[in-house]
Amino acid sequence: MKIDWEVIRFEDLSPAKLYSIMQLRAEVFVVEQNCPYQDADGKDQKSFHVMGYDKKKQLIAYCRILPENISYPEVSIGRVVTSPKARGTGAGKELMQRAIDEIRLLFGDVPVKIGAQLYLKKFYEGFGFAVTSEEYLEDNIPHIEMLAQLG
Repeated sequence: MKIDWEVIRFEDLSPAKLYSIMQLRAEVFVVEQNCPYQDADGKDQKSFHVMGYDKKKQLIAYCRILPENISYPEVSIGRVVTSPKARGTGAGKELMQRAIDEIRLLFGDVPVKIGAQLYLKKFYEGFGFAVTSEEYLEDNIPHIEMLAQLG
């Protein structure tokens, strides 16, 4: 699957792009995972937004990169999501690699921390992340913290 990528600061997001981000996050995190939670958490404005579009120009993969001291003392990646129609295509792997490459450009070879849904542990280990916490519940979903040292 050919994906067109872009990385944008919050202030450069058009209303249409912001809407597509919020729509995809709600589709997966709220509806599909049956998890009502406060998605607009005040962190988007401080983040870099990694967006992948299919040939129809629909958002199919997204995550946000958060600088140090926003979610964690380290740089972090959050709200990692792929559209149900893009699953099994490699879009999620390409998304994570794009995010890691962008972090290197923005911040250098720094440690990167994530709060990962437990069932995705092996997926993130494939990018060099290692578990750094006990399992915990976030929005009633098992999570773990993971850390990778870029470089």
